[in-house]
Amino acid sequence: MKILFIGARLFDEVALYAKSRGVTTILSESDPKSPNLKLADKYHIVPRGMDHPMNIALSEDVDAVVPLIGIDKPLIEIAKMKEKLEKEYNLPVIASGINATEISVNKLKTKNFLINNNIKTPKSTEISKKQYKISKYELRFPTVLKQAEGQGGVGVKIALSPEDIESYFGIYSQAMMEDFLKGAEVSVEVLRWEKKSVPLVSVYKGDTTLEGTHPLNKIRTAPAKLENLNNLKIMKIAKNITDKLDANGTTEIEFIFNEETKEINTLEVNTRPSGTRFLTFSSSNINPMQQLVNMAMGEWKPRTIEREIEHYNALEMSLSLNQNNLIQNHSLNNNNNNNHKKHIFTSDKPWIIHGPDKASRITIRSENPTNSFEIMKNLKIME
Repeated sequence: MKILFIGARLFDEVALYAKSRGVTTILSESDPKSPNLKLADKYHIVPRGMDHPMNIALSEDVDAVVPLIGIDKPLIEIAKMKEKLEKEYNLPVIASGINATEISVNKLKTKNFLINNNIKTPKSTEISKKQYKISKYELRFPTVLKQAEGQGGVGVKIALSPEDIESYFGIYSQAMMEDFLKGAEVSVEVLRWEKKSVPLVSVYKGDTTLEGTHPLNKIRTAPAKLENLNNLKIMKIAKNITDKLDANGTTEIEFIFNEETKEINTLEVNTRPSGTRFLTFSSSNINPMQQLVNMAMGEWKPRTIEREIEHYNALEMSLSLNQNNLIQNHSLNNNNNNNHKKHIFTSDKPWIIHGPDKASRITIRSENPTNSFEIMKNLKIME
């Protein structure tokens, strides 16, 4: 079995697993200085875009292609490559197709998709700078301003006054204007292949704030333990959205949950490896990235996955450089040259450190939240 993986940055999360399954790994990457290149049996440095990876897939005679891309921008090209390779060469590409991808990477299309499928979502409207000049005194605050494309909080502003909107339109000529909802940010990662899907676990990413604090800067936990939240219900909604979208591979559905009214509003859909994947893995013991390899190998067994889901408590927070160094100085950091230990939980190391040194995160697994916080205290990264 030979698989082409596209993108080296996340390759360390699947390299060992693929090798253990007897897979010959081919890797394509545009940055010659990217990490993890030597973890592959063979790698190619190519220009950006999907033309060269597609040619490599054919010339290397691989059995499947697994894109490991965690950003939105290349996803449309990947979807087009998928369409060509699957239709013309019967070569599976473990990613979403063109329709699902176009909806997921564009917030306006996502909003229309949700509305058309009667899925509850915050009210929003498109507004241009010119329209705002006419209607600004009719607006309600706070309100959320977004661009149709972008991720990681780029192009998002919570406006508290007309002056905030004027400032925003000093940068952008138009925006999506969405109701600001108070509540808990929750997401669910869904695995889907061959029209069969499995939602894994609910993840609590912190509460919404008027400052627009990004979930990466909050302590996150899984499973979500919120008053009045039915985790099975929100997982069912995530599965339903993924199925209606006809997404493939791994998809993250983002929600806002109001603990008082019990309302669940769907915010976004991400058809790519999720930023919560370590929390998902830590809590459920199902590794979404490894499941992409299983899909590529033709060994996608959703009913088996459902039976094998375990129930741990997972807690994740960002690390300062000093905190990261502190753990390294205690020889406890898993992000070292012992690649066979990377991304593995053990009894004496029930955590994973991931991400670049200057923006690393720690994800802890334990039996309950109290134990997770005790581990943080013992590591001296929380008082």
